[in-house]
Amino acid sequence: MRKIRVFLADDHAVVREGLKALIAAQPDMEVVGEAADGQQALRAAEASPDVVVMDISMPELNGAQATAELTRTAGLRVLALSVHEESTYLRSLLKAGATGYILKRSAAETLVAAIRTVAAGGMCIDPLLASQVINSFVGSDGTEQPAVELSEREAEVLRLIASGYSNKEIAFQMNVSVKTVESYKARAMQKLGIESRVEIVRYAMNQGWL
Repeated sequence: MRKIRVFLADDHAVVREGLKALIAAQPDMEVVGEAADGQQALRAAEASPDVVVMDISMPELNGAQATAELTRTAGLRVLALSVHEESTYLRSLLKAGATGYILKRSAAETLVAAIRTVAAGGMCIDPLLASQVINSFVGSDGTEQPAVELSEREAEVLRLIASGYSNKEIAFQMNVSVKTVESYKARAMQKLGIESRVEIVRYAMNQGWL
C-alpha cells in the first residue's frame, strides 16, 4: 500500500516532533520532510509530498506566502494548521491556495482525517470554523443571498474548485479543455457576483456541496 507522503512546516520543534509521532502511528502515512520556517518550506517540492502541513505564523515567510508559492510553482496541496481562529486567517490561506485549514486545538483524529481528505483531492475546513465560512455568505439580516441560476456545467466546475481541484484536473474529469473550464468558471462567478476562490468555497458550503 502506497503511503500518504506528508511534509511538515512549523517553526516549533516540539510541534513538529508531535506531528511526526502522530503521523508515524498511522499505517497509511509517512513524513518525508520538514521545515522550521517559511523559506525552508519552499523546498517541500523536492520531497514530492502528497500534503504539506503548514503552520501560519513562521519566520522568513509566513504560511500564506509559502503556500501561495508552493501551490503556484509546484501545484502542491497544502493543509494549514494554526492556532488562529479568526476568519481573516482562514480567508488568507484559502486565497493563497490551501485546500484545508485545521486548528491546533482540534483533536488529533481531526488532523489525521484532514490529511487523508486533502491527499485524496478534497478540501477540509475545521468544523469549529465551518460556520464562519457559511455565516460570511449570509446577509446581515440573516437571510441567504438570492439564488442564481447556474448551468449544470457551471455548478460542477465551482463544486470541483471548492473541493480543491485545479483547472487541469477538472478538465480531465469533465473531458473538456482547460479553456472551457475557465470559461464555465468565469461565467459562474460573474452570475454570482463573486471574485475569489474564498467566495467560491463559501458558496459551495452554503449549497451543501462540501
